[in-house]
This record gives sequence, C-alpha cells and structure tokens, in this order.
Amino acid sequence: MKHSWDEPTLIFDQYRNGVGYKAAIGERGINGQTAVNERFYVGDQWHGARCGDRKPLVRYNVIKRIGDYKMAMVAGSALAVNFTAEGVDSRTAAKERLAVIREAMSRGEAPVMTPEEQVNLSLNVLSDYYRVTAERLGLDSLKNDALRRAFTSGTGVLYTWWDPTVRTGLYADEGRTSPITGDIRTEVLEVENLFFGDPTVEDVQQQPYIIIARRERVEELRREARRYGRSAEEVARIRPDREEAFADGEELPDADKATVLTKLYKQWNPTGNDWTIRAVRVVRGATVRGAWDMRIRRYPLAVFRWETRPHCAYGVSEVTYLVPNQIAINRAITASANAVMMMGMPILVVNEDVVAGPVTNDPGQIIPVNGGEDMGECIRYVAPTNFTPQFEGLVNGMIANTLTQAGANDAALGDMRPDNTSAIMAVREAATMPMQLLQNRFYAFVEEIARIWAEFWVHLYGRRPLKVQDDTGEWYVPFDAAVLREQLINVRVDVGPANLWSEIQSRQTLDNLFTANLLTPLQYLERLPRGSVPDQTGLVRELREQTAGTPDSQQVVEALSPDSREALMQMDEDTRQRLLRQVLEQP
Repeated sequence: MKHSWDEPTLIFDQYRNGVGYKAAIGERGINGQTAVNERFYVGDQWHGARCGDRKPLVRYNVIKRIGDYKMAMVAGSALAVNFTAEGVDSRTAAKERLAVIREAMSRGEAPVMTPEEQVNLSLNVLSDYYRVTAERLGLDSLKNDALRRAFTSGTGVLYTWWDPTVRTGLYADEGRTSPITGDIRTEVLEVENLFFGDPTVEDVQQQPYIIIARRERVEELRREARRYGRSAEEVARIRPDREEAFADGEELPDADKATVLTKLYKQWNPTGNDWTIRAVRVVRGATVRGAWDMRIRRYPLAVFRWETRPHCAYGVSEVTYLVPNQIAINRAITASANAVMMMGMPILVVNEDVVAGPVTNDPGQIIPVNGGEDMGECIRYVAPTNFTPQFEGLVNGMIANTLTQAGANDAALGDMRPDNTSAIMAVREAATMPMQLLQNRFYAFVEEIARIWAEFWVHLYGRRPLKVQDDTGEWYVPFDAAVLREQLINVRVDVGPANLWSEIQSRQTLDNLFTANLLTPLQYLERLPRGSVPDQTGLVRELREQTAGTPDSQQVVEALSPDSREALMQMDEDTRQRLLRQVLEQP
C-alpha cells in the first residue's frame, strides 16, 4: 500500500525509526544520558546509589560551576543583528542617504526613493525590528534556555512558527476597520522530542523531513481538528494514549493526552527547481490538521550543538564526560567527611551485663556498674582506621584539575584577588580562548534565528508598519515585504564587549579622554554607562540646552585662517588652551 505524506501510519513509522536511532547512541541513548546529565547538573548526584540513609552523602557540584561559567561566557556578549542583500550598494554614501531618508520619514514625510534605496531601507528597518521582536518574544531568555539544554543534552533547538491569532494592534487602512493579525512565535524544544529524517546529515536545511513530537490534551486536539475541517468520524478517532515517554516529565494517571506529531517537509514544484516548507499534524489513526503550506523556504528550526558529533544531526554534551569525575569527587569528599566524623565522634561499645545505667554524652555523667571487671573492657571507644592527610589533597587536586581541564580556572571564575587587574584579565583572556569555537557556534545559532525570522517577515508580512527604536524614539516605518521577495538576504551578528571589567574600563577611558580635553562635558555624559550618575538623562538634556548655539574649541579652530591656525598649533598646550578659553568666554 502506498502511503501519502500526511498519512498517520507512515509518519508514526518514521517517528519510531527516529526513536530507535537516538536510543542506539551511546550507552544509555540520548534520552537516558540527558536524564542523567540533568540530574548531575542540578545536584541530584546520588540518585540510584544504594548508600543507605545513615551517612551524609556530600556533593561538590563541579558540573554546575563549569556549566554556569561557560554559559555566561557564551551568552554574555551583547549581540546586534544586521541584514544586507547581495548586489545592493551598502557603501558609506548609501548609508548617509539612508539616514537622510529615515530622518525625513520620522517627520512624516514620504521621500522619493530608487528601487535600490527601497531595498536598503527595508533591510535597515528589519535590523531595528529584529531588536523589537526579540524583546516581544523574550529572546534572551529563550537563548539562555536553549544554551542550558545544549549543555546537558548536547543540542539546543529554537522553533519558530506563525500564529494567525496574534493581535498586532495595527490596521491595514486609515479608518482602522481592517485589523492586521498574525505574527511569529518562538519556543525552545526538547531534543528528546525532535526527530530528523536523516540523522546522519548535520545541516538542518538539508533534512528530507523533521518530526516534532508532543503530548497535548485530546480536547484541544479535537477542537483544532474541527477548526480545520476534519470529519466528525476522524475527530472521534482522536483518543488518549499512554505509550510514549517524553521529556515533559511524568503525567498524572488521569491525564487526557495524546501523542501528536508535527511533520515538516519540503514540497518541490513540478520542475524540481524550487520548493516550499509544508507541515501536517497527526495522532494515531487520525489527522488533526491536513498538510498546509507554511509559505517559507527554510525549516523554522535553529539548532545549537554544544559539541558536534561527526555525521550526526545531534550534538554531544560535555556533562557526559564530566560525570565520572563528579562521582569520584563526591565519593572522596564523602569518605573524607565520614572519616573525620568517626575520629571526632567514635563508636562507643558498652557491655550491658556490667553497666547498669544508660550511657550518654553528657559531661560528668555517673555510670553505675555491677561487678569488678576492668572498665576498659566494659566501656570503650572503637578506634577508627588511620586517616591520611593526603586524602584532602587528593580531593582538592581532583576538583582543581577538573575545573582547569574544562577551561574554568581560578582567573576565569573570579577566584583571585584583584591586585593586578591587567594581569588577571590577560590570564582570563588566555583561559577563554579555547571557548572561541563554542562561541562561534552560538553566534551562528543566533544568525540562523535571524534568517528564519526574516523568512517569515518577507513571505508573510505583506504590507504593514513596523515599529523601530532609534535616537528619535519609537515610531513606525511603512514596510512592503514584496520589495525583498527576490533578494538574497545575508545576516551578520556583531559582537559587543563582555568582560567583568568592561564598565570600569569604559569609565577610566572616558575620564582620561575628558581630562585630556578630547571630550566635551556633553560627550562625556552621553557616553557614561547608564546609572553612573543620578538623573543622567536630565543632565544631558540641560547641558544640551545650555550649549545650544555656543561654539566649542574645535569650531573656533576651524574658523581661523590657515596662517592663524598654524600659529595657534605651534603654541605650547597651556598657552593654546588659555587663548581658546578667552575666545570662548567672549560674548
């Protein structure tokens, strides 16, 4: 029997093949190893160990410290996304012209533009709109969540889809009678619930299909099926099942849920030179939503792999290979703690045939005895085994070596006295250099998110005003997606500085420039880090009002004749500055 793309039987067969492939990776499979890694990361590191409950089971969570440090280093830099297009002029002159056009549009004007200027303006607007959308969707939190999942499972996934129910607050007409609805939404997926059609291909966009598995309430699935025109008979076939285990955790016994598979695949045109992404949603024995055109040409999934696995679409978690070290450290610390406790509170042996009363730890206790036996044989402490002082050195050595080998030395973690900031920064920079490959993979992950968003904007937005934020405030720019339909759009991620002393360095640099008279008071205040002085915005505004129309030293120098300017520059610094102040003080 020939199966169609949207037939539930075929899709569930493909899903089971994906489950089997992931179960065969490693000793425990991806799902089993991820569960172990997650427990070790959060601190549940004695899970399943049959050690009884009498002795304290000590843990020193090296894995969490390494993970938190690396995730902070990778995601700590400020990222800015910029869009460009192939074959479109983006030189300085074009950028200056673009600034003039935007300034005119911010005043409500409609400047005349060439087709190339329209493309440049649309791309420039998307660069600003990316930041607005990132705030709306909480992208920073989503990226951190994907990074955390990549650390414990090896793979972090961000999934974007089009939600037609989103109310934008915008209207297609001036009379505000035709509301514009629909916008993108983004979520982080568990890698346990993601299945690639060809798991030996690393490039997501080269996959023949991708399946996303979920557990959803039957009532919601039936409502969705009716909304998309499924027959009453097919709606009735949507029933609860309890056969699948998912990363969401254990369900309640009476949970009325079913396994629903969302399959994304490429639908090629008859000539085979173009395609579009289509999707279908099915449960066992029924189709919830028939195949529909997503109207995009990229799979809307951005994948970040902590470590790449050759010829595999799934990544490798660093935690997997830190677990043995963590177990050894915990066992050593626990043995050390128990040995010290045994030496401080040794076991007391009492012969109850001779000792009549109870024995406690109270000082000065009088113990009645019967008979004349040797008390040393009736009440005595059991001498614990000798405890070598080298044990503590072994524990500390394992901890230090594990942190160092993972690239988290004392300088990187901040466990050093800041006596010499420059030296500490140099050591810290050297320690973080091996993380550059990990950071580059994360920046590529952010670039892919931007490409996916641009794909939705260009193919589904049509004509609508886009909110942007710039020096003039928040305002709306008219956007026509058709301008960019035929363009090959490029994405560039610009990385800003991110280190522990960036704010201190910035202030020191500004202080030095201001002391050398290379900055005016207004330039100095505008560039200070936010919150450095109370009411910084008010001070800047007042200073602008005071200096409006007043020339500065540079303007005075530029107004001089060439001979006078040359004579001025030959003076010593103090004389030149005194003369300029006298000129500026004149009314």
